[in-house]
Amino acid sequence: MSTNEPDSTEGVAALQARLRAVRDKRGYLLPHHGLLALAFPDLLAGYDAAYSALALADRVLSHHDREFVWLAVLAATDEALATHHIAKFRAAGGSEAGIEAAFAACAWAIGAAAHDFAARDWAAPLAPWDPHSAYLRGVRRLAPLPLVHLAQCAVHVCRAQWRVLGWQLAAAYADGVAEDAIAEALTLAMFPGSVPRFVQGCEVWLRLIRDGTLPASPRYRAWADLAGQGGYGAAT
Repeated sequence: MSTNEPDSTEGVAALQARLRAVRDKRGYLLPHHGLLALAFPDLLAGYDAAYSALALADRVLSHHDREFVWLAVLAATDEALATHHIAKFRAAGGSEAGIEAAFAACAWAIGAAAHDFAARDWAAPLAPWDPHSAYLRGVRRLAPLPLVHLAQCAVHVCRAQWRVLGWQLAAAYADGVAEDAIAEALTLAMFPGSVPRFVQGCEVWLRLIRDGTLPASPRYRAWADLAGQGGYGAAT
């Protein structure tokens, strides 16, 4: 059953009010907002609540750090429309050096496809050179390292690079990156990278906790140990 108002003066006015409310809240309006407001206002309300909790509400990361991760995620997914995140990064104190660092983190993470290939198909003939160690040496040349780890974890989810996500998670733990910060970074991949890939990324993390690869905290161990959590079988 349709949820939109009839084509009356009152119905059109209600539609325009919903559109203005979304625009005023975010500072911009995209075409899908208008379509949802027109045809399915209940879906628009649910979508807006989810997006607000994901991208606007304060959670663990500072505004600067969250926008750093956003820049890497959006570059990894060719999200050309999302230029407002550039302004948000600068408004949160981000510098040109910070923008350069976010793109460098993204570029090295995307390029990890080569290291993944080496580990998967050429490990024996390339030995003793180790693509896993080589990738992480490159990671640790970048700065600021905690933010690099967060951005690259999110990029790997967007690019479905599951083996390298496992490498990155283990390195992030070793370098003292907080689990809740990692969790927030992964959620930023959910919309631009797709919900199914976000699910797979969570599965990679869960399995690495279960097999003892990651020294998880009691809270995250409890999550991993909970039985009955299905998944896609993401390869690591």
